[in-house]
Amino acid sequence: MEFLDFRQLKVVALGGGHGLAATLSALRQLTSEITAVVTVADNGGSSGRLRKEFSIMPPGDLRMALTALCSDDEWGRSWAEILQYRFTSEGELNGHAIGNLLLAALWDRDADTVAGLDRVGSLLRVVGRVLPMASEPLEIEGTFITSVGRIVVRGQKEVATAKGKLDSIKLIPERPHSHAETISAILNADVITMGPGSWLTSVLPHLMVPAQREVIAKSKAKKLLLLNLDAHPEISGDEYAGYTPEEHLQLLHSYAPEIRFDYVVADQNGIRDKVELETMVREIGGKLVISDLRKVPGGIHHDIGKLISTFSHIFEEILV
Repeated sequence: MEFLDFRQLKVVALGGGHGLAATLSALRQLTSEITAVVTVADNGGSSGRLRKEFSIMPPGDLRMALTALCSDDEWGRSWAEILQYRFTSEGELNGHAIGNLLLAALWDRDADTVAGLDRVGSLLRVVGRVLPMASEPLEIEGTFITSVGRIVVRGQKEVATAKGKLDSIKLIPERPHSHAETISAILNADVITMGPGSWLTSVLPHLMVPAQREVIAKSKAKKLLLLNLDAHPEISGDEYAGYTPEEHLQLLHSYAPEIRFDYVVADQNGIRDKVELETMVREIGGKLVISDLRKVPGGIHHDIGKLISTFSHIFEEILV
């Protein structure tokens, strides 16, 4: 079989947190033309403290994306390890990651989010580029139906741990601006990936930023949606864990019905009704791709090698 070269395939990966980091770790083995677009609504832990103190972007998810794309040599790996290091103490530095502090320092000095990310990217010799989803830090507000009625919670960590059935969710501000670099990357992409990740706070928000949503819909890039491994009724956890793959897909479609995913990737052990899921994917113009994606049986973390294999098969189909 003829070998297909993916190295110049321009890929934009949308998401946040550990889910996006897994996607980036796989994509970097296939192409060097990667742009990670990262959610900026985190209000917990080190990110939340720095965001509150300095009125800056929450740096944590952006730091994770940078370290996932670091150069695969001693220099890149050692600096990635340093940036991920967290202090443990009885003082003010407790819980802070060095990478968060470095980004906070650059942003506090220069007030240019993208320039600061590019400088840390140069230090790590990253494959590709990391950009924020919006040009300002965001809040997420969710309304949930509970046994005591409707409750409204604000904040990423509060929405992530809220109990009850989701009624609605919104960003604050509701119409945040996007960076020109982010819009340009999406418009020029060959492939756009979304997920996996925290469905309400890392994935869905990408479809709620007006300019970004518009260019995703208009882009001629092939669009890939990776479903979570906790998208099964027997699995419990935060956010949308335990909801079926169909419900995960329906939620995105309800907020952005004009966006069509060409491929929807699901784990072979996370599907309850294959026919129903295939029908729903087909109705939004896509193809269901079923793969073994788990690092361990019953786990909720993706295996990087298996993601690489799955992406390779899809990219081959795109390029042929």
